[in-house]
Amino acid sequence: MALKKRSKVSAEFNMSSLTDIIFLLLIFFMLTSTVVAPNALNLKMPGRSDTPPSPDTERLDEVRIDASGAFYFNDRRIDAGELENRLQGQAGQGYSMLIAPDAAAPVEGVVTVMDMAMRLDINGVLAAEEQ
Repeated sequence: MALKKRSKVSAEFNMSSLTDIIFLLLIFFMLTSTVVAPNALNLKMPGRSDTPPSPDTERLDEVRIDASGAFYFNDRRIDAGELENRLQGQAGQGYSMLIAPDAAAPVEGVVTVMDMAMRLDINGVLAAEEQ
């Protein structure tokens, strides 16, 4: 009597190889994400405080950018090179300045001032106008 073996086809899917690939991809992206350093600016946004400011606090120097892209340091017109020279004298002393662009000011001017603040280790507080 000849008996035939029936070979059954398994309808199950083996997930072990797929989980290995996903695990390796996860490790790869975790390692490569730590290599990429974020390019961020040292910028502190103004916040709301319930305590009134103390009278002995110093007045912040104000850098304003108008709609044409011109810089003003404490309401006196100044070019970018002279502004950087003036800020270099204050660098590294815990100095803070207020960056106040007009609503129509070009973004390049604001980024220029924020970049100066980052390079010179100056705290820049951005005071944007509401629209």
